[in-house]
Amino acid sequence: MVFKRLLDATGVGGPSVDTVLDDGPVLPGGALTGRVLLRGGGEAVEVEHIGLELIARVEAEHAEGGSEGAVAFERFTVGGGFRLGGQEERELAFSVPLPWETPVTELHGRPLGSVLGVRTEVAVAGSRDKGDLDPLSVRPLPVQEAVLEALGGLGFGFRSAALEYGRIGGTGQRLPFHQQIELTPAPRYPHVVSEIELTFLASPTGVEVVLEADKRGGPYSPGHDALTRFVVPHEDAPARNWPTEVDTWIRQVTEHRDAYGSHAAYGHGGRPLPGRYGTGAGPSGPSPGTAVAAGTAGLAAGVAGGVVAAEVVDAIGGFFEGEEGEGDEG
Repeated sequence: MVFKRLLDATGVGGPSVDTVLDDGPVLPGGALTGRVLLRGGGEAVEVEHIGLELIARVEAEHAEGGSEGAVAFERFTVGGGFRLGGQEERELAFSVPLPWETPVTELHGRPLGSVLGVRTEVAVAGSRDKGDLDPLSVRPLPVQEAVLEALGGLGFGFRSAALEYGRIGGTGQRLPFHQQIELTPAPRYPHVVSEIELTFLASPTGVEVVLEADKRGGPYSPGHDALTRFVVPHEDAPARNWPTEVDTWIRQVTEHRDAYGSHAAYGHGGRPLPGRYGTGAGPSGPSPGTAVAAGTAGLAAGVAGGVVAAEVVDAIGGFFEGEEGEGDEG
């Protein structure tokens, strides 16, 4: 997506800036690439600094009444220190590394609901201008994709995905927020849990998979949250029997009261996980040949994907319009 914003620092006739991100979603820990296109205005100016900010729409559920806002979670300098002549055109290519914990925004092209953006800042003549936000699409790493597909194959449904401000104790989390993917229980679990929350915390060596079960109470015991985590090296993605392994994880977190820790559960309503799911008993990884869930589940996944996409388009428009030209909230 392209944004074009007239820099006001030099008055009428100042330079214009277009930022173009390369097509396609990127991976957590991967390279974000694109170009910053500059065109001089009526006179030459000194371009002191060109920077990129990664922005996330983050919720603070524990704040009074709940709230959400923009958090800048990474910054890069991609140019500056040159003179831009009047009407001169200049193109600056960039390639910057995304943080490993960058949240996933889509699964097989279907948006999950988390909103990320890239904002360009240009400093001219001592004044900084923060331009519009370009939406940023992030696809899952192989381990993340394999876990999501296994959950879909086991019958878990997608409820929502949100970015929650705060840290999960006992993990290697580095960003000031984490992504919570809320799932409705598979058919054999609704009497045990009302919801499963999934968080991925990726690093250069692997992925921490944090699972929390909102366990239902019984006649003589109240409901409670049980939380546990598993660490998977990146190289294990194609080798593991994911349906069996993830099912073991779910049974562990639902059958035992884990003292590891807890964090709040959110969300209401549910829909099937979008995308393709492994359905066999053998090894199932993030390969292109993974089968689509059969019958009504597959149909529902396609319909749900369209609903999610429409919701996210609206969210992106409203969020980015509200943030236009504002200062850093992070």
